[in-house]
Amino acid sequence: MTRREIEYTWRAREVMARHHIFLAKDLAPLLHERGITLTANAIWRIVKDDPERISLKLLVALADALDVGIDELVTFTAHDAKTIRTRRAAGDGLPDIRDYRPVRARIIDDDDDQ
Repeated sequence: MTRREIEYTWRAREVMARHHIFLAKDLAPLLHERGITLTANAIWRIVKDDPERISLKLLVALADALDVGIDELVTFTAHDAKTIRTRRAAGDGLPDIRDYRPVRARIIDDDDDQ
């Protein structure tokens, strides 16, 4: 099984700008209407950076407050990760095995000690 790398893009600021919301603190009343009570500073951190962890309830409330789907707030791509073994098999920095030839063996009888 191949390892997958997943990259995501958090687009909260872009979506907020489309709805003419330019300050994170302006989201507080919209989220409060949906049962999410956060400080302006906490909302600013969520909007400013790509969150590593976010509750599903907050994500859904944010999508509803901005009238968008979750797929508009977060976009992602996934692709197969190249492992070290894969790079070695591709020949990166390894000598060509065809340059080496086996050495012919000599068989000696016990009687031929000379």
